[in-house]
Amino acid sequence: MPDTTQPASGEEIVARVKDARQRLFEELNRTIIGQEEAIEQIVISLLCSGHALLTGVPGLGKTLLVRSIADTFTLSFKRIQFTPDLMPADIFGTEVVEEDPATGRRNFRFVPGPVFANMLLADEINRTPPKTQAALLEAMEERQVTAAGQTHKLQPPFFVLATQNPIELEGTYPLPEAQLDRFLLNIKVDYLPLEKEVAMVAATTAPRAEGPQPVFTAEEIMELQKLVRSVPVAEEVVRFAVRLSAATRPSHPDCLPIAREKIKWGAGSRASQALVLAGKARALLDGRYAVSIEDIRALAAPVLRHRIIPNFHAEAEGVTSDRLIEDILATLKD
Repeated sequence: MPDTTQPASGEEIVARVKDARQRLFEELNRTIIGQEEAIEQIVISLLCSGHALLTGVPGLGKTLLVRSIADTFTLSFKRIQFTPDLMPADIFGTEVVEEDPATGRRNFRFVPGPVFANMLLADEINRTPPKTQAALLEAMEERQVTAAGQTHKLQPPFFVLATQNPIELEGTYPLPEAQLDRFLLNIKVDYLPLEKEVAMVAATTAPRAEGPQPVFTAEEIMELQKLVRSVPVAEEVVRFAVRLSAATRPSHPDCLPIAREKIKWGAGSRASQALVLAGKARALLDGRYAVSIEDIRALAAPVLRHRIIPNFHAEAEGVTSDRLIEDILATLKD
């Protein structure tokens, strides 16, 4: 990518990000058919240096989607299949004893676990006990792990892309709110439209085509992350993002009646930050060098759906967090 020692203009930044988006989607279209919205939201998470949670029923290609995105980056990639017997040491790594054959002296050596990668796929994260789920908290938030009293930094960029199955309850451990809040976006992977599913089935049952090729290096990704943070945002847009988050809090004086009636816990301040930061990335991907209220509205569901807890009355009526977000957006004025 071009040298950025000199400040780039807004037009130059938009052009570079637009070119990056086009190259990325061209490569992903080699293996992924449909799921454009999910792909865009994953890319937004990466550009924001955030983590993403992919929620969807089995058989929709969540793991393939993450693997294909990983193939487009020149980054180290590791996958962890979460199981009920997985331990924190299986994620972080462990110390082993080494003995020098010549002197007989023994010493401890740290063997890094799969978390020491640029991109980590946590597959079926809700199938492992809370102790192991919590082991990811420090890595996700602090970009470091502590083992045997020693702190080990994770090499940037570092992303956690986790998948979970929302329909199977037996043998699963729902993620606690504290860990859900660490994910920038909760991306819903849904069924494909009929025609796209026909095209997907035809393509995946034919001879295997060439997979996506790497188009970005770690340095280019970190540069794009800096460009995203440089996008200006008007105070009225920030204010709308804060008002939207506050409207979900039943104890807040500015909350909406629906929140007081059907929400147990609302979104915190991290949600407001996520709305604005993700809005910056969406604006750039859309070819604009300014965040609009429409960007905030478009990202409300993936940002808020895992940060809102419906109360008993909402659950009894079958009202989901997505439905609550729709109702709040319909009521909240710009």
